Amino acid sequence: MDTQELQQVALFEKCRQFTKARELQAIGLYPYFNPISESEDTVVVIDGQKRIMLGSNNYLGLTHHPKVLEAASRALSRYGSGCTGSRFLNGTLDLHEQLENALAEFLGKEACLVFSTGYSANLGPISGLVGRGDVVYLDKLDHASIVDGAKISYGETERFNHGDLANLERRLERNGNGRGAMIVVDGVYSMEGNIADVPALTRIARKYGAALALDDAHALGVLGPNGDGTAAHYGMTDEVDIIAGTFSKSLASIGGFVASSESVIHYPKHHSRPLIFTASLPPSNTAGVLAALHVLQQEPDRRDRLWANTRRLHEGFRSLGFDIGPTETPIVPVLIGPMEKTFLMWRRLFDAGVFTNPVAPPAVPPTQCRLRTSLMATHTFEQIDFALEQFALIGRDLGVI
Repeated sequence: MDTQELQQVALFEKCRQFTKARELQAIGLYPYFNPISESEDTVVVIDGQKRIMLGSNNYLGLTHHPKVLEAASRALSRYGSGCTGSRFLNGTLDLHEQLENALAEFLGKEACLVFSTGYSANLGPISGLVGRGDVVYLDKLDHASIVDGAKISYGETERFNHGDLANLERRLERNGNGRGAMIVVDGVYSMEGNIADVPALTRIARKYGAALALDDAHALGVLGPNGDGTAAHYGMTDEVDIIAGTFSKSLASIGGFVASSESVIHYPKHHSRPLIFTASLPPSNTAGVLAALHVLQQEPDRRDRLWANTRRLHEGFRSLGFDIGPTETPIVPVLIGPMEKTFLMWRRLFDAGVFTNPVAPPAVPPTQCRLRTSLMATHTFEQIDFALEQFALIGRDLGVI
């Protein structure tokens, strides 16, 4: 079917009318899908130019760690490039079980289940556990994978305003204690950088007989006395029922996990369609994650460096007059305002050698567009100071500060 024929199909009318991305491409302000040709940890090469990577979730800087690379290489040689089957059938390796046991011990839970992506680590458990007659309660700033997990479950979904726990409690009270209920929130919110109020959430969950689940994608390796996440950060590991997370951030690979009691983990192993009908995590990725977890535990100074870098960037932005909101973490959103100005500032920073991530509608309101920056343990103070200098020069020129 050629383009002219496609235009006559009603379903594809939305495709023909979607022009915004092409308009931005035409004027050189399209910020997405930039191919990286080379990576040197905190520096990447795009279009032949080196740029400081200030937009990665590689918080501990482990993607280039020699132990991680060596473990992935050994697994590739021993097991091959993939498992060619789901965990449920022929796709479970001894590596998967070793990783699950190590994660369960690290997180202080009885059991753990590894998924092929971080997205499916939310999609699978939520859709598998929430059934007809149950209700799942979501913060309005929860990650899309949480929202989609609720959508494909057979339960009802209620969304409360970000951090508005009084609103959450009213909703729980209205629905009564007789229904199965799950509260799911991000441990660290990926666009704001703030931390969920786990003590208050735990109190509410217990009062109404609801399960409490945390998505610790941006907290694992960052928060907690040992990098063990949001619940540990508050000393409330036992009070949080379910901890999910991803391997694509601090653990330097791809994949995800959910950790809980043995009986809770046993259930989605047999009822989670995203697990049962997806090929399992490849051997090299699994081995790399296991090695990264060991490095996280053996090199605590990496978290110290990450937090030193975080303080330097927070203080730098605030001293320059930038609005970085309520962030408490290495995720640092810089409020710019209108989308056009945000994309223009992204472009000028990009040309100056600083890579950031622009965030625009529908992820944020039209007047609250921002540049999302994030730090690694391996950034140097010199790199951070250079980025701040470019933000200051361009921000003043564009009237942001």
